Amino acid sequence: MERVGSSSAGAEQTLLAALRDRGRATRSGEIAADSTVRELGELWLSEIERAVSLGKRSPNTLGLYRLQFERHVRDGLGRLRVRELSTGRLDRFVIEVHDRHGTAAAKTVRTVLSGMVGLAVRHDAMDRNPVRDVGRIDSDRSSTRALTLPEAIELRAKLHEDEKCRGLDLVELTDFMLATGLRIGEATAVTWDALDLDAGTVEVRGTVIRIKGQGLSIKWKPKSKSGYRTLELSSWALTMLRERRSAVPDADGQDPVFSAVMGGLRDPSNTQADLRDIFARAGFGWVTSHVYRKTVATLMDDAGLSARQAADQLGHSKISMTQDFYFGRKVAATGAREVLEVFGTTSTPGTH
Repeated sequence: MERVGSSSAGAEQTLLAALRDRGRATRSGEIAADSTVRELGELWLSEIERAVSLGKRSPNTLGLYRLQFERHVRDGLGRLRVRELSTGRLDRFVIEVHDRHGTAAAKTVRTVLSGMVGLAVRHDAMDRNPVRDVGRIDSDRSSTRALTLPEAIELRAKLHEDEKCRGLDLVELTDFMLATGLRIGEATAVTWDALDLDAGTVEVRGTVIRIKGQGLSIKWKPKSKSGYRTLELSSWALTMLRERRSAVPDADGQDPVFSAVMGGLRDPSNTQADLRDIFARAGFGWVTSHVYRKTVATLMDDAGLSARQAADQLGHSKISMTQDFYFGRKVAATGAREVLEVFGTTSTPGTH
């Protein structure tokens, strides 16, 4: 912080006065150097809430940030003053969260702290954001791999035989994810009017989220910038979808294709939990729905398709949301349809 004056002594007095003023908030809603980290966090979360109300942030993001703030930051740093937040202290705190709670928690806590301190800088309570120099948290992706083709065929057969998987109506959902590489939230958000069973395509329009106090809803803004896409479907997947459609002739176009057993939207989190149990029962305890996405990408790569084609299939482009939402509606001929036909050539229980 700098101040000027008519003399050296005058400038010094002006600077000291400015520092005193910065140390205390003068109006409600202001953050100062003497404000607590808890106060800073609550104000920052209120700004995220406002962004959610304006449609600029996801309710799920707000929920995640609030959870990590309340679970870690509030108790670990909440009583400190904003002026006490140094890079060293924050770095040690993030490392501690990582060691105790894992990579995912540490990465989110680092994001939360960066947002909070950024707000303090905007309120002139700090000169710079000390989180910028906090060590990066590298994700450990070594344990996540794709299914090999024999493994994918074996797992698919076991799911078709699994009583719980059939009872929860998850057989066809997992087949659909294997046929498309969709995220589980995207797959459960697919409605009947998003399918063109004649053209053999599916529109990926959004994802199922849970909003606190409201329940499940479809967020009509995809997770990634190129998330809004139209994909070609393999013939075996189309056969499954046509049979599923014929079983619900009165279904409305806006009804979910893969609804909950009792109707309505299927909860992705609960479905993930059910699938973890089912995968473990099948001897594939390491598999998650994300592994299905990685398997699709790997099969495309093994078939000689380009990284650009795989990214288009999975929705991993860096193109802006506006371009994707308004100009990216043509069918993406990614080549996945032909590659994924392999699953239609393998018999499943009950077929001859």
